Amino acid sequence: MEDKTRTPTPRLNFTIRTIEALPPAPADSKSGRVEYLDTEAPGLYLRVTKNGVRTFSFFGRAKGARKAERFTIGRFPIVKPEQARQEAWKLAGEQAKGTSVTKAARDRRGEMTLDTLKEKYVADMQKRKARGVQAFEELYERHIQPYFGKLRLSDIEAEKVGEWHQKLPSIVLKLRQEQAAERAARAAQRRREIEARHAIKGRKHGPVPKPRLEQEQQVSTSTVVVTGRIAANRALEALRAMFNWGAKPVRSYFTATNPATGHTKYPKVERERFLRPGEASSFFQALADEPNVTARDCMMMKLLTGGRRGNVHAMRWDQVDFGEQVWHIPTTKNGTPQYVPLVPEAIALLKQRYETRTSDVWVFPADRSDSKNGHIGNLKKAWHRVMVRSGLSNLRQHDLRRTLGSWQARQGATLLLIGKSLNHKHPASTAIYARLDIEPVRASVEQATAAMFEAAGLKEPAKVIPLPVNKKARNTATASSKAPAKAGKK
Repeated sequence: MEDKTRTPTPRLNFTIRTIEALPPAPADSKSGRVEYLDTEAPGLYLRVTKNGVRTFSFFGRAKGARKAERFTIGRFPIVKPEQARQEAWKLAGEQAKGTSVTKAARDRRGEMTLDTLKEKYVADMQKRKARGVQAFEELYERHIQPYFGKLRLSDIEAEKVGEWHQKLPSIVLKLRQEQAAERAARAAQRRREIEARHAIKGRKHGPVPKPRLEQEQQVSTSTVVVTGRIAANRALEALRAMFNWGAKPVRSYFTATNPATGHTKYPKVERERFLRPGEASSFFQALADEPNVTARDCMMMKLLTGGRRGNVHAMRWDQVDFGEQVWHIPTTKNGTPQYVPLVPEAIALLKQRYETRTSDVWVFPADRSDSKNGHIGNLKKAWHRVMVRSGLSNLRQHDLRRTLGSWQARQGATLLLIGKSLNHKHPASTAIYARLDIEPVRASVEQATAAMFEAAGLKEPAKVIPLPVNKKARNTATASSKAPAKAGKK
């Protein structure tokens, strides 16, 4: 009769030296391997095959479970004995709580990656017709996907996200430099090709592109100062938004702590640039000389209304009420509608465009028929020409919106009124206009110091010149002051 007595598993103190000294499993072994049990960590086994392959595994039974389960930890020497022990203690703790370690591993293998979460997130944005889908996808493809796209959601740890966010500004700057070098190389190659064709007698294929003027180069390089910090903060916010969206109970794609929360963002430097009094004349002259009439009028409308870029570009004729002199924007950046009062200059501009309109829908239609939106899009080239002609630098199109608010503050408008005209949702967005111009502060200080000197007798009070009042009005006022008030009337 065959003896079914089970041979006890040999025990061994797992160290690098003892494991390396173990021989391969015997060639006549039925299972093709030999197992050893660690003397320190519970349930930690080492399997040695006929080929000498050594693999750590954990064997145990979860609390309340009927069957034991085996979990493969990893091969030696990639996994060191101490690492295997730490993992064994961790798995033993999970089983003590009643958790199946093999089921958790299967669930993890089926866990979605960040790329999959991104696809679902974008699909939901498109379904809700949310703004900024294209900008989000560009940001993801450029800065997030190369680092986290292929990772499972549980593998994206807060420490990794923090390191990525800190390194991202330098990566952004390097990427921009590479893109600028590629553009310069393509332009130079194009110039050489055209010059080579022109060298052939009797053949011309268009004019040779002229090199950019030194003044144009100075304007283009001094307009925007790139540090990469804004892009890093936006990428972090986009990653956090994706995890928050996936963690909502209706989806539960991710149930752990959001790894993109709690990180210190780079400080945001508030931009205080606007069109100053000494710059207005040269700017308006340069704008009047712009050959692209649609771009010129669009820039002027941004200045006259303080509207955001996307709203002005997508301005429709059915949103303009010439009778009430109001522009109704159905949806803004804040998600709320806005009624923009149209000043006489804006009404005159719109009426002129309406009389010569080429579109019954868009106030500023696109020049090309293959435009995706139908309305005007990028105005970078036209804006660059205006900046070159005006000689101004470090002025952006969005600064036109800030210009309106700053001139309102200059004329003494309250922050509440400025915020209402610019459709600011939070008072903090309007607070910047309180410090944009020093003249209202200067006038207030001068009035206060003058009052102090007058009170001290060091300065004569200002002479008050009475307003002229006609005789009839004076007699009426005197009679009214002497007449008794009627009862029951206020």
